[in-house]
Amino acid sequence: MNADFTSEFDQIKCCVIIPTYNNDKTLLDVIDDVKRYTSNIIVVNDGSTDSTVNILSGIEDITVVGYEKNKGKGYAIRKGFKHALYMGYHYAITIDSDGQHYANDLPVFIDEIKNNPNSLLIGSRFMEGQDQPGISSFANKFSNFWFGVETGIKLADTQSGYRLYPIKILESKKWFCSKYEFEIEIVVRAAWQGMPVVNVPVHVFYPDRDERVSHFRPFNDFFRISVLNTILVFLAFVFYRPYMIIRKNKGKSIKEIFTTHILNGGESNTKIAAAIGFGVFMGIFPIWGYQLLVGFSLAHFFKLNKAIFFVAANISLPPMIPFVLYLSYVTGSFLLGEGSFVVDTELSITSITTNVKQYLIGAVALSLFAGFLFYLLSYFLLILFRKR
Repeated sequence: MNADFTSEFDQIKCCVIIPTYNNDKTLLDVIDDVKRYTSNIIVVNDGSTDSTVNILSGIEDITVVGYEKNKGKGYAIRKGFKHALYMGYHYAITIDSDGQHYANDLPVFIDEIKNNPNSLLIGSRFMEGQDQPGISSFANKFSNFWFGVETGIKLADTQSGYRLYPIKILESKKWFCSKYEFEIEIVVRAAWQGMPVVNVPVHVFYPDRDERVSHFRPFNDFFRISVLNTILVFLAFVFYRPYMIIRKNKGKSIKEIFTTHILNGGESNTKIAAAIGFGVFMGIFPIWGYQLLVGFSLAHFFKLNKAIFFVAANISLPPMIPFVLYLSYVTGSFLLGEGSFVVDTELSITSITTNVKQYLIGAVALSLFAGFLFYLLSYFLLILFRKR
C-alpha cells in the first residue's frame, strides 16, 4: 500500500465504495487493487447469491454492508453513502466490482477534488479502440444528450460508474431512484443545485463478450431511465433551467450581462438577435404558464443562447403584463375590423368570449410583430456596437 497516497485519502476524508452483485469472479481482484491505495473501503453486497459472502468474510481491513434481497445498484450506492457518512467521510469514490475500472486512476480523482473541492467527478472512459458493447455506446450517447438538455452542461461520459461524490454536501438530499437510473438522478440534481459536475480521464477494460457479467436489463432498465428523463426534462424547463440562469446571473448588473452574453459573447450577431427576438416573441405569445417551458425547448433545439432568451422573455414581467395585455386587445380589435383603443370591460358571457377571441388573435399578431421588430433592432445595434 502506498502510505503517502493513503494519507491523502484520510486528509480529505474520502473512502471507496464498491457496490457488488454476483461478481464473485472479479470482486477479490478489485478489492486487492483498491487496497494498494487505501484501506478506506466499504463493500456493499447487494443481495448476492453466488460466493460473494464467503469471499468478503476472508478479507480484512474493509467494511462490509450487506442485506439478503437484491435491491438495485442505486440502493446499494445510497446504502454505502449512509454508512460512509456515519463513519465520518466527506467524499466517496464509487467503483464497479466487474473489473472494468482500474484502481490506478484513483489519484486522478484525488488530485482533481483537491483543486476543485465539492465537485462531483465522473470518470470519462477512453473508449477509442475498446470493444465497447453496442448497448453501452448507445446508452452513453443517449444519457449524455439528455443530461445536456436537462442541465445545459456538456459531458463526454455520464454513464461511468467510476465517480467521486461529495457526500457531505449531498447528505440532506432525498433520493427517489434505487436502480441504475439513480446515477442519472443524482448527477442531474447535483447540477441543478449548482454543484460543478466534471469529467476526469480514466481507463476502462472490457473483457471478452463471453466473460462479461452485466446485470443491466435492456428493456426494463432503459424504460425506467426513459421515464426518469421525461420527468427531469419537464422539471428542467418548467423550473430548474430558468432558476440556474437566474442564479448564474444573480447580482450582475444589466451592463455585466449585456457585456458578457452580447458584446463579448461567442455567438454571431444573427444568433444573438434571434435569441432576443425569440425571447420577446415567447414572452408575449398567449400560452401563459408554458412560455418558458416551450421557449427553452425550442431555444435548445435551435441552439439559441438561453440566457439571452430568458432575459428577453421577461418582457412579460408583472409590471409589463397590463401593458402587454392592453396592446394585445387593441391589436386584436384592429385585426377584427373594429379598430378601437377602448377595452370592453362588460362582464357578460358574450363580452368575455369576444374579448378572449380578440385577445388571442391580437396576442399572436403582437408577439410576431414585436419579436421580428426586436430581432431587427438588435441586429443593427449589434452591428454598430460590436464593430466598435
